Amino acid sequence: MISRTILIGVTDQTYQPTLSQLRAFVAIAEYRHFGTAAARLSVSQPTLSQSLASLENGLKLQLIERSTRRVLVTAAGKRLLPQAMATLEAADRFIASAVGDGLGGTLRLGIIPTVAPYVLPAVLPELRRRFPAMVPHVIEDQTARLLDGLRSGVLDVALLALPSDTGGMLEIPLYSEEFVLVLPEGHELSGRTGLSPSALDDLPLLLLDEGHCLRDQTLDLCRAKDVRPGPVGDTRAASLSTVVQCVAGGLGVTLIPEMAVAAETARGPLQVARFAAPAPGRTLGLVFRGSTARTEDYEHLAEVIRTQRPV
Repeated sequence: MISRTILIGVTDQTYQPTLSQLRAFVAIAEYRHFGTAAARLSVSQPTLSQSLASLENGLKLQLIERSTRRVLVTAAGKRLLPQAMATLEAADRFIASAVGDGLGGTLRLGIIPTVAPYVLPAVLPELRRRFPAMVPHVIEDQTARLLDGLRSGVLDVALLALPSDTGGMLEIPLYSEEFVLVLPEGHELSGRTGLSPSALDDLPLLLLDEGHCLRDQTLDLCRAKDVRPGPVGDTRAASLSTVVQCVAGGLGVTLIPEMAVAAETARGPLQVARFAAPAPGRTLGLVFRGSTARTEDYEHLAEVIRTQRPV
């Protein structure tokens, strides 16, 4: 049974919600889970619950329904959520202006797992050098959840594979990179160049777990080229490093982006093969809300990421 808080009366128009209260509401509405929302905001769960309760009491409205099994956004919550998000975005722009730099203050940057380990080591130091007033918060997650974070205002901008195919978002393309076939040592295709995607036929092609865009891109390639890889049993992996180590152990082959080749193939007895042009690959870019006034700021961020592209 869902527990309901009965709020009676009309909102006191002198009541002013705090930004912490609005952030709590937006995070809970996005994740539909108090523990996850608290972790995302780096606060305790009791603090999060108190912030929401104070907001609801101040508004004399119930915004969230909570039970032991699920969290729901009420009709009033759905009506007010876009305005709460807009308020938080305006506050972030105000803080950025106050420090005299559009990329000053907190920047909540989402990034997918097949990019983060290879881009951040160079990008973060350069951001500190170029924008010393910036306080980056990095959130690594799968594409769908990062897009949810952008929509709800929990994230400012995300580094993803394009296109995002999400309404209300703008994109800044960064660069494209090829996929490389990673093979166990001694494989007959090792060192080959000019491969056709049909070379993947009957090969035991290892994939990331569901939800990773690299998995979807690999499957799309197979469908587009009518490629039928061989079976790999129940082997599954949540990280690119694990997939590559499974290849080193002789469990199959895999495709990885060019930026990951140097780091991942240095960890075991591995070799690579490359495709003929136009080789399969992906385009990376920054994605952010179309309603933001920070497009110019994100252009500057894109410039930094481009200049620090892994080689």
